[in-house]
Amino acid sequence: MTLVDNAVYVDGVRAATPSNLDETYEVMRDLGGMAWIGLYRPEPHEIHSVANEFGLHKLSVEDALKGHQRSKLERYGDTLFVVLRPARYIDADETVEFGELHIFIGPGFVVTIRHAESPNLVAVRHRMEASPELLSLGPEAVLYAILDEVVDEYVPVIAGLENDIDEIEDQLFDGDSEVSRRIYSLISEVIDFQRAVQPLVPMLESLERGSEKYKVNVELQRSLRDVLDHVLAIVDKSAAYRALLQNALTVHSTLTTQRQNDEMRLLSQASLEQNEETRKLSEHSLAQSEEVKKISSWAAILFAPTLIGTVYGMNFTYMPELDWPWGYPLAVAGMVAMGAALYVIFKRRHWL
Repeated sequence: MTLVDNAVYVDGVRAATPSNLDETYEVMRDLGGMAWIGLYRPEPHEIHSVANEFGLHKLSVEDALKGHQRSKLERYGDTLFVVLRPARYIDADETVEFGELHIFIGPGFVVTIRHAESPNLVAVRHRMEASPELLSLGPEAVLYAILDEVVDEYVPVIAGLENDIDEIEDQLFDGDSEVSRRIYSLISEVIDFQRAVQPLVPMLESLERGSEKYKVNVELQRSLRDVLDHVLAIVDKSAAYRALLQNALTVHSTLTTQRQNDEMRLLSQASLEQNEETRKLSEHSLAQSEEVKKISSWAAILFAPTLIGTVYGMNFTYMPELDWPWGYPLAVAGMVAMGAALYVIFKRRHWL
């Protein structure tokens, strides 16, 4: 059902509750007063119906039909077209959900077109009906009440974002690998929130400047200034949150680089220790090789005379040079010569 609530007010009191738009127009003509028509995701023909009845500008009607508008305030003669981006914090998902609200304000009428659950316009209507003196001030008073509700609903969003930022600070220094993704996501939400809130400042300032021209009640002007003060505070906080998140991203990058440097340093130390062990093993191996060379060299030197001595030590009857007087000296000289030759060769090769 697109027609959520529909009433005609006379002197701040609900005088009639028509069941459809055509009946609303008839009651207005009969009773006068102010019509407050609340629509929820209306069909195009319903928007065209109120546009034709109240003479809404075609550009504002186009925006209402298309949707997806930025927060803004536009004046067409004595008619105001206001677009608001209400928001609410979803605890279960830790995300910010944005809606869109279009408001047409003119002499004797208020038309609200809501495209999301937020803001709670039922609460706004009940609040206004409980204060007939405020509602009797006309459409400007309804606009003030809606603005006030939208801004009040921003407060829990600010609290939710602040809590998320606190959690991110803990994640940063705990080394959580998913923290960068969460920071980027939260920065995106804060930027969207700023886009919703920041336009309210010039919008409210514009309403304040035109209050005297359009004879807005003095107390209502003061109430609008109070809303502006709340908006400025929220704008400042959202800007501070964005700066904090950008700093958090920088800190995360620094910590990540530091951790990588620490890991590289540890790897380098381990590599140096391994290289030192390898060097020691190599030196030990070289020392063993040198010892083997020396042992092999002396074994070869001793092998030559041993071979000759072994041959001549055999107990055979017929041995060469047994009856030769120089046989023994020559054998000994051969042993010495061979040993000396091998010694010189091994010495030149640095085996000894």
